[in-house]
Amino acid sequence: MNGIDTDICIVGGGPAGMMAGLLFARAGVKTLVLEKHADFLRDFRGDTVHPSTLTLFHELGLLDALLKRPHQRVDRIGARIAGQRVEIADFTHLPVPAPYIALMPQWHFLDFIADVAGAQDCFTLRQSCEATGLVEEKGRVSGVRTKDGEEIRARLVLAADGRHSVLRQAAKLQSTEIGAPMDVFWFRLPKTQAPDNDSMGVFDTGRIFVLIDRGDYWQCAFVFSKGAAERIRKAGLDAFRERVRDIGPETAQGADHLRSWDDVKLLTVAVDRLECWHKPGLQIIGDAAHAMSPIGGVGINLAVQDAVAAANLLAGPIAAGKDPDPLLHKIAQRRMWPTRMTQGMQRAIQDRVIAPLLTDGKPLERPPLVARAFDRFSPLRRLPARIIGLGFRPEHIASPKAG
Repeated sequence: MNGIDTDICIVGGGPAGMMAGLLFARAGVKTLVLEKHADFLRDFRGDTVHPSTLTLFHELGLLDALLKRPHQRVDRIGARIAGQRVEIADFTHLPVPAPYIALMPQWHFLDFIADVAGAQDCFTLRQSCEATGLVEEKGRVSGVRTKDGEEIRARLVLAADGRHSVLRQAAKLQSTEIGAPMDVFWFRLPKTQAPDNDSMGVFDTGRIFVLIDRGDYWQCAFVFSKGAAERIRKAGLDAFRERVRDIGPETAQGADHLRSWDDVKLLTVAVDRLECWHKPGLQIIGDAAHAMSPIGGVGINLAVQDAVAAANLLAGPIAAGKDPDPLLHKIAQRRMWPTRMTQGMQRAIQDRVIAPLLTDGKPLERPPLVARAFDRFSPLRRLPARIIGLGFRPEHIASPKAG
């Protein structure tokens, strides 16, 4: 390859891309991250930073600094099912430095990583720079092409450009569609109750609603049957506000703050995964490799775990000037099992809980047996906490640190 601009070009400045950028630059790899937006300030992105991710920052010596950024702490998760409050998960028993979820707006999380990575001599972040395709030579990806017509050459391209990945499409890699029975409306409502965090889900026949306590406001997820967004909009904003009011005392007054449909953002839920995450010169990670359901808020954390695995396997060899191609298959080899397990868990919840509730079938008279068991026997709550908080194969920092 002639005219190499960087050792690794990372496309996408989300959690996977920024974490990978930090770790590769930290290992002395010349790293360029391309982010198509001018900043990270976009609302209703994944902002549930789980104990697995917080542990990684502890291992980097950065946890205390990260937690100085605005966030709320969630030690436990509950739900209101058929009008009854039940406790589901308790993170406080996890054997980790930070046994809780940190609810941190994603722009604060990404700004923090950018600040830390920016202190590395090998790191460059280019914002307002959109990659639109791959540069390929002799059967190998040798770089990316930007919207402005620029060609950026790299020894390795790392695609972390999200669930609508342009580079995944350009690479023509085969994906498995798992599907989801629901879509989601995201919006904010003011919070007037006590300041204690009370994030929870509300489940009843024909109704699934998630309230994420952000201190002075609720971040809300209104879950509905796949493809029903236009029908809900056509029924009118007044009817939608009434459905939101009916959720409970948390939303009864705040629903009036939805003044137009512009206040309501649609998340089209997709669940899929690539069966092969690489081709010569190209590695795909994060949502670009596996789009996750919002169930459990695990997407950001799976993406970060992918970035750590990629750096653990590739950063040292690339820093030593070695060809990364023979190692690329090892990333999916390591990360495919937790991806499949997580998506399998999400699919089971979709099929057995979400889809039946959204079909307006038989009224739900009381919480299901498993929910009642979690509520009654507190030690059982450690199991969902471990699955949600740590996942099926948590990674640890093993990539080298330069000099």
